[in-house]
Amino acid sequence: MAYDGGLAERIREVLEGQAGVAEKKMFGGLAFMLDGHMCVGIVKDELMVRVGPDGYDDALAQPHARAMDFTGKPMKGFIYVGVDGFAEDSHLDAWIARGRAFVKTLPPK
Repeated sequence: MAYDGGLAERIREVLEGQAGVAEKKMFGGLAFMLDGHMCVGIVKDELMVRVGPDGYDDALAQPHARAMDFTGKPMKGFIYVGVDGFAEDSHLDAWIARGRAFVKTLPPK
């Protein structure tokens, strides 16, 4: 499954200089890991964000966000954001910040 290379570049620019960042092919797309934990990713042309269980309902209430249902069943703590939800760089930055904020609460791997 292909993923949006332009979106990958935009994410790389936001994460540039951040310690502990790695890229890994996951979910048929590309995931950006922070200290070994999936933070954000790309599936086709959608942004995938790990918001955690406590941030899940608030994230779903945002425009263009929906449950991550990759397996056919929603994965609580993970969401998809449609293209219009991160068209502006400031919106992409905000989604990545949500993912980073949650992952920083996890113990290091």
